[in-house]
Amino acid sequence: MKYLVVDDSKMARKMTIKSLRDLINEEDEVIQAGNGQEALELYKEHQPNLCLMDLTMPVMDGFEATQKIIEQDASANIIIVSADIQEASMEKSKNNGAKGFIKKPINQNNLESMLKKLGLINA
Repeated sequence: MKYLVVDDSKMARKMTIKSLRDLINEEDEVIQAGNGQEALELYKEHQPNLCLMDLTMPVMDGFEATQKIIEQDASANIIIVSADIQEASMEKSKNNGAKGFIKKPINQNNLESMLKKLGLINA
């Protein structure tokens, strides 16, 4: 399987990947993007099984990137990973096509539940 982790902070990407790696198979591929535009390009190229997307990023934010990915692939699995836990942000993310929302810092149990819900790891 392929996973795309999108965050403008290298440290945040590193933390997200560590949380993800604890749950997925060793041979699974994890791709990284530093902004929404880069995520859009990498999504087209790699068609990952899951995209973990930050919201606040330069060039293209996570709201727009999520919307553009969903326009191209309505079945895309996108989970927002953000410190912005305002109800309006969660609602906008959902309306743009995100299938879940996880608050930073990532709670391992929440990530595991999302991956199980999406059928990406065994229940």
